Amino acid sequence: EKEMKEFDFAVWKEDKYHVALCLNIEVSSFGTSEDEAINNLKEAVELYFDEDHKELPKIEGVRLGKEKINA
Repeated sequence: EKEMKEFDFAVWKEDKYHVALCLNIEVSSFGTSEDEAINNLKEAVELYFDEDHKELPKIEGVRLGKEKINA
């Protein structure tokens, strides 16, 4: 039986889409709004676990930042 799992995510706007990235596993999705991107991400994470993946690593201390580089 499936159990509830909690995951962490980040959302940002990229051109005309919002991108949602799961921080616990390498899964992302997008949508035309933040809510759509988050809902699509939830579905993508559920599909990830349907493919026999059981572990969802817990993460702590998320920090988002921005740095400048010469490129």
